[in-house]
Amino acid sequence: MARLRRAAATPPGRLRAAGAVLAALVLLFGAVAVWQSAHRSRAAGQVVTGSGPLSQDAAEIYRRLADADATAAAGFLLAGEEPAEVRARYQDDLDTASRLLAEAAGRSGGSAGAQHSLTELNRQLPRYAGLVETARAINRQGLPLGGAYLRYASDLMQGTVLPEAQKLADAESAGLDADYRTAGAVPWTALALGVLALAALGRYQVLLFRRTNRVFNPGLLGASLAVLTAVVWLLAGTATASGDLADGRLGGTGPLRDLDRVRIEALQAHTAENLNLVARGASTKYAKQWDDLAKQLDESPRSPGSVSRLLAGGPEPAKGPLADAESAYRQWQERHKDAAAKDSAGDYEAALRATLTPRGTDATADAAFRAADAGWALAAQAERDAFARATGGVDGVLAGQAVAAGVLSALAAAAALRGIGRRLAEYR
Repeated sequence: MARLRRAAATPPGRLRAAGAVLAALVLLFGAVAVWQSAHRSRAAGQVVTGSGPLSQDAAEIYRRLADADATAAAGFLLAGEEPAEVRARYQDDLDTASRLLAEAAGRSGGSAGAQHSLTELNRQLPRYAGLVETARAINRQGLPLGGAYLRYASDLMQGTVLPEAQKLADAESAGLDADYRTAGAVPWTALALGVLALAALGRYQVLLFRRTNRVFNPGLLGASLAVLTAVVWLLAGTATASGDLADGRLGGTGPLRDLDRVRIEALQAHTAENLNLVARGASTKYAKQWDDLAKQLDESPRSPGSVSRLLAGGPEPAKGPLADAESAYRQWQERHKDAAAKDSAGDYEAALRATLTPRGTDATADAAFRAADAGWALAAQAERDAFARATGGVDGVLAGQAVAAGVLSALAAAAALRGIGRRLAEYR
């Protein structure tokens, strides 16, 4: 031990110790940079292929279930005149929701709350479908009890199924937000270590200059350049990734969430519109639901969940469909008022014909709603495309950053050791 201490106190010993410290510091910087970049790359990949699609699927599950409820009420009102496409739409909604639930259960590694919601939805959906079929069967016999069964089925949907679907959507949205934060985080630890490594390399080169009067040590200079390149690469890659993720959120995820909320509120209002006719004046609950939802949809552009807010955000390709949808939405409101006035005057058949008919091309409230929803569907696709374009290559950028940090730090450590080795050779 004494010999080691004496050797370390000599100039060659101090050089060896300095070389070991510099190489270790550079390698530590590289290891942390690789780990943080790879971690962020995985999160960015999840945004594109994991939590992002899961969040969109959860919103689609909710929308499909709400649409199934509205379509079931429409089919019930049309009874024997129900067109095949209305029945097919209802069945497609249930089939799609069931398929997405199965896919979500297979892909989701999320919270216990999300898993519970998936289990509950899979349990309650067949129960709802059974109640609707019972209501249809009774209605075909001309018995008034069918309306009670349908209202009970809708209460199950609105009171149990849709709240569970909302919990699932909230859980998946929270997972997406967490991945966004991780992918867009600044690697402060790696940057701090990079600056520290640069400072140590620069400081030691100054010390060597004072002792040897030699301006440059090629090895240490090369190590400094390699570390500087890695730090700049980290900064540039982080800025690029954060910018792309922000574009994906502002042009895709954010507007899509607003649009999903509006579409769901509109579907719930459409369900209330139909169920109010099913109730035939036995309850004012559905008329109040319509009023509350319509008031929310008609709020100012600053209010989340308002139709007018949708045009304020979103990518340019979505603007046209959103404008068309808003026009159809206003027409829907006017036609609903006309139908409600007929119903209040006691002319139920006229109110029914003003709300929906077997011919989807008629000037009914239902036709206007379908036109609005079709426009919103086109806008949703444009926003999903904008999200995909903005975030598609982010994981690759961060993965490349991780590789670059690892290679450059290894080169820097080797160059530092080589530079120290050349000074040691002068003592032999």
